[in-house]
Amino acid sequence: MKVLFIGDIVGNVGRQMIEDYLYRIRKDYQIDFVIANVENATHGKGLNRKHYDFFTFEGVDCMTMGNHTFDKKELFDFIDEADRLVVPFNQPSILPGVHTRVFNVKGTKIRVTNALGCVFMDNRYSNPFDHIDDYLNLEQDIHIIDIHAEATSEKIGLAYYCKDKVQAVLGTHTHVQTADEKILPNGTAYITDIGMTGPKYSVIGMNIQSSIKRFETALPERYKIAEGDCILNAVVFDIDDKTSKVKEIKRIYIQ
Repeated sequence: MKVLFIGDIVGNVGRQMIEDYLYRIRKDYQIDFVIANVENATHGKGLNRKHYDFFTFEGVDCMTMGNHTFDKKELFDFIDEADRLVVPFNQPSILPGVHTRVFNVKGTKIRVTNALGCVFMDNRYSNPFDHIDDYLNLEQDIHIIDIHAEATSEKIGLAYYCKDKVQAVLGTHTHVQTADEKILPNGTAYITDIGMTGPKYSVIGMNIQSSIKRFETALPERYKIAEGDCILNAVVFDIDDKTSKVKEIKRIYIQ
């Protein structure tokens, strides 16, 4: 079973990369299942119905979110119908959405669970370690966790905590692809951050000058998505059908 996980898709330029390259990647790597983090897909923050439908049409089988899940209020109008969407399980309990979802792929049950880190993040979100056990003993053949977090230590720690019960723990959120992809001793795939699919020359997807101005003045400055050349960051990992252990994980960097 080959799974592709695409790093945080940012705005129109990120969506264009999906349109240009996803079909080709699926074919070249013989991908069976595609996951993408789409919390920045609509104008840099959140997800609307139009773009949810776009990703569905382009062949994204599962979409995960993060700290910008509800930045586009339109999501409330269609979240109950969005059967490919998974939102963080440790968001405030009053908020809607499915936190873990099973997809049937060629007779194999693939579960995708979305978690949010709490270190250096918004304090509205609870500690993922307080709740992760509720999701580790559910029924599935393959279990993949998207840990959307700022701190590398928190991501690595969660991977080792879950390693005996899941096939992959993959980091998102920081928009910078890390060079530490590995298979843990028990056969679990890990990378600290898959990276970003969006503007190459940018500050994690945003316009460079407006980002610098925020740092210089410490004053609010409206973020603008950068334009120009684009990158696509992702990982592909191959799961052995007999042992359910990951045999290989590779980074993808397209520019």
